[in-house]
Amino acid sequence: MHIVVIHQYYLLPGRSGGSRFNEFARLWTQAGHQVTVLAGSLDYATGAVPEAYRGRLVTTERDGLATVHRCWVPSSYGKGYLGRAGAFAGFALASSWAGLVKVRAPDVVIATSPPLTATVPGFLAARLRWRRVPWVFEMRDLWPESAVTTGVLREGSGLTRALYGLERGAARLATRVNVLTPAFREDIVRRGLVTEDRVVFIPNGADVALFTPSARDNEVRRELGWGDRFVVLYAGAHGRANAIMQLVDAAERLKHRPDILLASVGDGPERQACEAEASRRGLANITFHGSQPKDRMPLFVAACDVGAAVLQDNPTFRTVYPNKVFDYMAGERPTLLAIDGVARSLVCEEARAGVFARPEDPEDLARVIVTLEADRGEGRAMGARGRAWVLANATRESLAARYLSVLESLVAP
Repeated sequence: MHIVVIHQYYLLPGRSGGSRFNEFARLWTQAGHQVTVLAGSLDYATGAVPEAYRGRLVTTERDGLATVHRCWVPSSYGKGYLGRAGAFAGFALASSWAGLVKVRAPDVVIATSPPLTATVPGFLAARLRWRRVPWVFEMRDLWPESAVTTGVLREGSGLTRALYGLERGAARLATRVNVLTPAFREDIVRRGLVTEDRVVFIPNGADVALFTPSARDNEVRRELGWGDRFVVLYAGAHGRANAIMQLVDAAERLKHRPDILLASVGDGPERQACEAEASRRGLANITFHGSQPKDRMPLFVAACDVGAAVLQDNPTFRTVYPNKVFDYMAGERPTLLAIDGVARSLVCEEARAGVFARPEDPEDLARVIVTLEADRGEGRAMGARGRAWVLANATRESLAARYLSVLESLVAP
């Protein structure tokens, strides 16, 4: 079976971030299938285009056994929200051309959003040239709703209405819609975008061979001079939706506790402002380590005592499962979860692998951190329960097999 994936954020080699489809591509090709990916050429952590891709509309490379066509993304991506919109449109155009010219005879197509514009080359690759190829619209986030509720888009604007129309059209035209949380399924069925029998649910998970229980005193802890401090690690994007400033505010409330350190790994448009504010306040108990190579992330998770997952206090984010919590759980680290809704139900109630703090409430964040530090034994028990839950429900291997069975059922008729 030839599987074509349109994924603007498909990870560049060796970079850290969401690697869901990199791992699916590896597992599907190992199972004997052909995988072709249409991906962006930009490093989204830095906003720069690597030298190998500059000046080219499409660059073809290999990711293991998968073929990856890196498609042009305008350098405007890091230049405000209009610049980012232009980058999404540019990728849609370049990947549409690549899908029609570079990709031969797919059996099934997956277009994963955000951005929603990925559905355009997905539809074209599936229906314009080969006409009857089934395709899957995957919703990793509720777009444009999350952009509206975070203030990126204005409700009722022409662009917002156009994006809602694109979401509605993709949901109705796709053969199947895959959602990453049960709340997404409820939302799109309630809004009449799709009937329930056309929705599948294959969530995020973790690479349990990469993130494994290992010693806290490792090379990262020694290299960064964390010593024996109790370290709360945030690993992920630093954008408006992540509201990283709440960690700075929590650190200020904990500055009387030199034995507790908040460490942030990752990059994004809000990182510099947060780092500058921490410096202005003279906070020595929060550090920013920037983006790290993917193969170093398990060492960071192992070196911490608690993994933190935070987002804006936003009703839309009650519907999401953050990728990072699965990595924390796989690495046997308890989760400090400042996200309400389905993530809280999964992590704190079903898996009993973390503790909830009210989002954007630095007093509550500080209180929960102190509680976790005071009862490290319970933290270790949460970590063990978290890994057990991931092994039973969310390994990349099991999720890749579930996804593959859905694709095969679409191709078989």
